[in-house]
Amino acid sequence: MLHIALLHYPVYNKEGKVVTTAIANMDIHDIARLAKTYGLRGFYVINPISAQRDLAQEIIDHWRKGYGATYNKSRKDAFELVSLKESLDEVTTEIETQSGHVPKTIVTSANFNEGYLTFTSLRKMLKSNNLPYLLIFGTGSGIADEVIQRADYRLEAIKGAGDYNHLAVRSAVAIIMDRVVKI
Repeated sequence: MLHIALLHYPVYNKEGKVVTTAIANMDIHDIARLAKTYGLRGFYVINPISAQRDLAQEIIDHWRKGYGATYNKSRKDAFELVSLKESLDEVTTEIETQSGHVPKTIVTSANFNEGYLTFTSLRKMLKSNNLPYLLIFGTGSGIADEVIQRADYRLEAIKGAGDYNHLAVRSAVAIIMDRVVKI
């Protein structure tokens, strides 16, 4: 049972300070569609700022029950997977309540060089049991250490053709889902 989360707090900015980043409309659209395509159980957007969640909820409602729901049924189906939450703890509690098990948490980063779970190992774990897993993606300049330290696993970084490694989060989600979730 794979769930994904897009974490907006606590994450780092370019100066290494812990901040809250803004929710991006395109992240919701693209990651919701990706989550539906790969058969994920849920897509959580985590942001502690109520005004950010309210704005995101307006976008989601447009596609779930507004004009967008009749205009584009496939987008409506994808948006059914999206949940807005104030904190990561709120997400793990919800998954535990739904499944009866505390989810195993897996964090992502472009900088993990050792001690990580490989894409292949995660794929095997997902196929070998029906336990809940929560794969956490960070915004800004990455997930804060306090979240990384609490996670059960660190997922290997995406390696490209060269040294450059600064993907948009929705690109990273797409690449990782394709490597982990083999349909």
